[in-house]
Amino acid sequence: MTDLPLPPVAAPYRLPFHYGALHNIGVDYLVDPGPVRDLLAERHPQLTAAEFDGRACVSLNYQLYFAQYPNGGGVTQEIEFNLIAHPTACAALLPRLDYQQYARGWEQTKQLGIARIHVVCDNPLAIDAGTRLYAEPKYPGWFESTMPSLNGPADAQSWSVACRQATVGAGGLEPQDTLLFSLDADLAGLPHEPVNNTPITGYGTDPQERLLAGALNVYQPYRHHPLDQAAATRRIKLHIPDSGTELGRHLGELIGSSPAAGVWTYQSPPVAAHNRPYYVPSKL
Repeated sequence: MTDLPLPPVAAPYRLPFHYGALHNIGVDYLVDPGPVRDLLAERHPQLTAAEFDGRACVSLNYQLYFAQYPNGGGVTQEIEFNLIAHPTACAALLPRLDYQQYARGWEQTKQLGIARIHVVCDNPLAIDAGTRLYAEPKYPGWFESTMPSLNGPADAQSWSVACRQATVGAGGLEPQDTLLFSLDADLAGLPHEPVNNTPITGYGTDPQERLLAGALNVYQPYRHHPLDQAAATRRIKLHIPDSGTELGRHLGELIGSSPAAGVWTYQSPPVAAHNRPYYVPSKL
């Protein structure tokens, strides 16, 4: 056992943070490990990039979630640009895996996790909490998104996320027009399987270069869609405009035109349904 204390929980926050509902899509890309190693050395020096048959993994992770508080509730959208990595000191604990084994949740030491490089979020409170509690590199943005829904067409299986710049002012989030990137995934008819890939370990490096790890538990299986190159090219579209932003540069340098390797999705089940009305006769 080490003599490390637990990181403090910054006021006014309480942990764990409980999600009331979560809708989530992640897209993984297998890429050249060299630029991934360089970026990890810069941002998270205590982490080492995971390699799957000689390729590193970059993951784009979009979340729409609801949280209930004592005085009301809030809806948040965010997207993470992550590198799959593990603490260098824990390398001996990890089994050797290929990507499909990792995507199916076979790695259960949970040392293999997400090293956050960019987290774009539309909720100023969530930006503050993620930064102060988990050392997330979190900053403002806003989203235009569509996803499968029980309140939409029955056969819809498409996800679309456009992430745009924003600032936080005295009145809250202030959207701007600049598109950071967009992601489209048409999953209709693709083979899929349930996978137990949580808890997901998220890594952050604080200003003192201390490595923090925090686990996200999701209480039902994810749905994993493995992709061959033909399906990835046809079904998954990543658009990176030439905006000159750091996020755009990292997307272009690390992912570029690489095809997606897999998609995983999670959508909270409904807890209630308000049913179709009917007419009540005036006389029986």
